[in-house]
Amino acid sequence: MTYTGHVQNGQLVFDGPAPPEGASFRLELVSAAISEEKPAITFAERYASVIGKAENLPADAASNVDHYLYGHPKK
Repeated sequence: MTYTGHVQNGQLVFDGPAPPEGASFRLELVSAAISEEKPAITFAERYASVIGKAENLPADAASNVDHYLYGHPKK
């Protein structure tokens, strides 16, 4: 069963009848206002401090990653 609602004064308010007392539920946010003050950062921005820092890797590390991680035969 699906229940809908909204946030009012920091509390969840159901638009219709509430679920029975003691019922378990999962909350899924379907829409939200996105703040203009702090835009989301990209993957590259988040990990900029570690991107390109690996040293002493084999020249074929990218093409043979399964070999180096799991012991599979080299390609």
